[in-house]
Amino acid sequence: MKKSIGFLLSILMILAVFSTPLSAAGQQDSNPDAKELVYWSMWNETEPQAMVLKDAIKEFEKSNPDVKVTIQWNGREIRKTLQPALDAGTEIDIWDEDLERIVKTWQPYALKLDDYYGQSYPSTNGKSFEDTVMKSLQAHLKTLSTDKGLYAVPYQPYVVSVFYNKDHFDKAGITSTPTNWDEFLAVCSKLKAAGFTPVTIDDAYMDLPLGMHLNRKFGNPDAVEALVKDRSGKLWDDPKVLETAKEFEALAKGGYMSEQVATNKWPAGQQEVATDQVSIYFLNGTWLPNEVMGTTGPDFKWGQFAYPAVPNGAGAGAGTFGAQGFQINKDCAAPDAAFALAAHLTSGKWDQELSANTFGAPMDTSMEWPVQIKESAAIFASLKSFVPWSGGLAADPDAFPIVKAEFTRLLAGQVTAEEFIANIKSNL
Repeated sequence: MKKSIGFLLSILMILAVFSTPLSAAGQQDSNPDAKELVYWSMWNETEPQAMVLKDAIKEFEKSNPDVKVTIQWNGREIRKTLQPALDAGTEIDIWDEDLERIVKTWQPYALKLDDYYGQSYPSTNGKSFEDTVMKSLQAHLKTLSTDKGLYAVPYQPYVVSVFYNKDHFDKAGITSTPTNWDEFLAVCSKLKAAGFTPVTIDDAYMDLPLGMHLNRKFGNPDAVEALVKDRSGKLWDDPKVLETAKEFEALAKGGYMSEQVATNKWPAGQQEVATDQVSIYFLNGTWLPNEVMGTTGPDFKWGQFAYPAVPNGAGAGAGTFGAQGFQINKDCAAPDAAFALAAHLTSGKWDQELSANTFGAPMDTSMEWPVQIKESAAIFASLKSFVPWSGGLAADPDAFPIVKAEFTRLLAGQVTAEEFIANIKSNL
């Protein structure tokens, strides 16, 4: 009996010895071309953008069975978490966030992509990637990097414009959108006469009209940045500043601004437009219809026009635009697969899906813009130069809130143009 037990144990030991090499041999037989890409996303998993991206990535994996994509949904916290993770050597092959921020902040970690832009991909219909997607954003992208190279793949482009309710314009007998300040005031007058409150805005975007107006006056954002950084106050005595303040003062005196404008905390002003209380949202990005879609539904008749030319101005044709963007780690072990994935997500079918499901702009120039922002396509195409967010007013973080607070009071009719300037100078 003891001999039988000993024999059985010997057999088990032999099997145990050979079981490990069998497992290892199984690994050796796996696909030697298998690649894994780790994608850190700026979206939360339940957001519309995330749901489209998930489906698009599944299809990419199905078409490329040697590629496995692991997604980590970071939400907007990625602005805080990505840098430490990259510094710690965490395996991250692709990440996304605001286009300007990723290039200016994370270019040293990113792969230069110029060569990839010249190639074609299954989603580019035989054309090169650079001939498929917006060239204006490619040109803008080059201005953001230190060596004029391409260090990201833009998607979900946006442009900042004036949004309006087309039904209100029709009822007020307005047949064309304003192209200059006098026409803008005339439109406001007609809307008021028709019983509508013409214009509103929220605290979150309050700086945009002033920044754009000053850019129109001075002709470039450098002058606006110099103005907001001027601690002596002398630049605030420039006649162009008083002209600007007077032109906004006229809006308040004409009774064209919402009575809530001084207290509007985002998104209260957006809701004023979405609920038919106000006709015009002064300036916002192309994401506005999507943000209020729960209130308006998809049939709300949105229109857009570029910020008007201003009296004695020189900056018409300039505007604020941008995008989100994907970036690829310079240490990525499978850069060809990573760019192929980025091309898959930003051109062709899935670019259109992302646009349709988020009511946002497509990156692929052959795709249709959603009807809610269709007029923004022409605005985007007409822009000749770039105006940074806030028009340069945010260049000084200490002066910026002072200027923004006084501008709110000016639009609300609580101070005159002269008091607006004097209060800023005394608080700098």
